[in-house]
Amino acid sequence: MELLIGHSPDPDDAFMFYALKKGLVKAPFTVREFLIDIETLNKLAIHGRIDVTAVSTHAMAYIGGKYYILRVGASMGLKYGPVVVGNTAKPELVAVPGTYTTATLLVRLAMPNVKTVEIPFDKIMDAVRAGVVDAGVLIHEGQITYERYGLRKIIDLGEWWYEETKLPTPLGLDVVKASLGIDMAKAVKEALLESIKYAMSHREEALAYAMEFSRGLNMGDTDRFVRMYVNDYTMDMGVDGEKSIKVLLEMGHERGLLPEPQLLFI
Repeated sequence: MELLIGHSPDPDDAFMFYALKKGLVKAPFTVREFLIDIETLNKLAIHGRIDVTAVSTHAMAYIGGKYYILRVGASMGLKYGPVVVGNTAKPELVAVPGTYTTATLLVRLAMPNVKTVEIPFDKIMDAVRAGVVDAGVLIHEGQITYERYGLRKIIDLGEWWYEETKLPTPLGLDVVKASLGIDMAKAVKEALLESIKYAMSHREEALAYAMEFSRGLNMGDTDRFVRMYVNDYTMDMGVDGEKSIKVLLEMGHERGLLPEPQLLFI
């Protein structure tokens, strides 16, 4: 059976999926890989058009019940996450990287009085520097490079989240379409776990592949970024990881920002 598997063209996702893509781990399915930005993947999942994919945790409010959340493959940070940068301590207009991204939900929770405008994630830093917006939320590698471009941190949304909840920041998840059945979902989960284990034990090999998606980062920065989001929570999100997902979505629902979530974990 062939599965359409989507992830974003970023170093951490590439690192996790490397062995699976290259056929270095056994799986009872073949992989048709689809690489595109996370917001597009969110929308594809909302419309049920992809079998297995990385999604933003925020998007689970709209696809819960239709996709299983895998307890492996999550991108979570403890006391760190997307960074809001800008030139003023009290911004009014903040650029966000997409309606269904977790970064956008976190901004609306942490900074409820600001106005937001959607800008592609890789254009946000330029928009802030040009003064098009007062501030912007940086995801992906921008979290570790913004200071080099003279930008100032206003708030680390992962730090804010930890102060609020004492939980990791649940940014991204891997999900499997429920209509494929629980057995196939479990098979994907096991294959992805083996792929992550392979990358961990063959780090230089997997990092060399991840460098192809690093958008100008050197090897040291790529390794640093991968370590931020391929960690113990990626191997097994555990009780705290699962709780963080539920708390984030429940908080968003309570504040009228999203529908009541229905979550299926495996």
